[in-house]
Amino acid sequence: MKNLCSFLQINRNMNQGNQTTISEFILLGLSNQAEKQKLIFVLFLSMYLVSVVGNGLIILAIELDIHLHTPMYLFLANLSFADISSSSTSVPKMLMNIQTKSQSISYEGCISQMYFSIVFVVVDNFLLGVMAYDRFVAICHPLNYTIIMHSRFCLFLTVCPWVLSNIVALTHTLLANQLVFCNHNTIQHFFCDLAPLLKLSCSDAMINELVKFIVGLSVITFPFVLILFSYICIIRNVLRISSTEGKWKAFSTCGSHLTVVILFYGTIVGVYFFPSSTHPENTDKIGAVLFTVVTPMVNPFIYSLRNKDMKDALRKLINKRHFLPLMS
Repeated sequence: MKNLCSFLQINRNMNQGNQTTISEFILLGLSNQAEKQKLIFVLFLSMYLVSVVGNGLIILAIELDIHLHTPMYLFLANLSFADISSSSTSVPKMLMNIQTKSQSISYEGCISQMYFSIVFVVVDNFLLGVMAYDRFVAICHPLNYTIIMHSRFCLFLTVCPWVLSNIVALTHTLLANQLVFCNHNTIQHFFCDLAPLLKLSCSDAMINELVKFIVGLSVITFPFVLILFSYICIIRNVLRISSTEGKWKAFSTCGSHLTVVILFYGTIVGVYFFPSSTHPENTDKIGAVLFTVVTPMVNPFIYSLRNKDMKDALRKLINKRHFLPLMS
């Protein structure tokens, strides 16, 4: 990443020529009222710790319990890691700024923050589609599940979201590096997100906006179509089950995933699908808080604590026989 930042800095200096080069940005945060800073600090520190601990426990439980070494829990572990990383991209810096009463972030730090925030949001997006497909195969083709979801295919479904997300993030980062930032370096946000950076540029950002729209549309459409197709097939298959108990059991395995899908996609579409100029000032902040802090925090509860296998694995994890060796 250091080499990438050096390359971007050299490329930026060449593009801006004799124009004034901004070396840092000012992050205004969620509120400019001093009396609210302590409340914001405590609230976001609490949510961040819950997110890290909750998702960390999920990863440990899946790693240590051999019964959870299945495709569904492999994807869930990746989702949990992406959620921890997504929160860690923005929240620690915001908390540090509040404590030190310093709102500055270097240009390289800002670009890096934007890059990784895009990576983990896009990874979440693709993983939700992969998890929907996994549920489709498990419910609609249970007898062929192990044949379809073999180890190499699962590895492909795991690696592919990470590769694609880095390609998307690199595309936006290289284009953002072409922009010229004049005397205005104040970002109306609590971290360096793509939309407020485009607003801040004093050069023409039409290409950036166009690429954001096209790439955003592509990134959202493919997983969404996969999710929609999977759930249509799942619903049709479940309705054929004669017993009410069987229908409820099948739907209960998908309810948590569907809840997160609605929350995630609703937020992404509202914040990133439309041009930056059409957004009210607080829309970006509310949306960013939802998918970088709130969603990673509630995912462990929505996905795992309602799952019997995960509950059993977590009980084993916190049991002294299993937990003490980890502490030694």
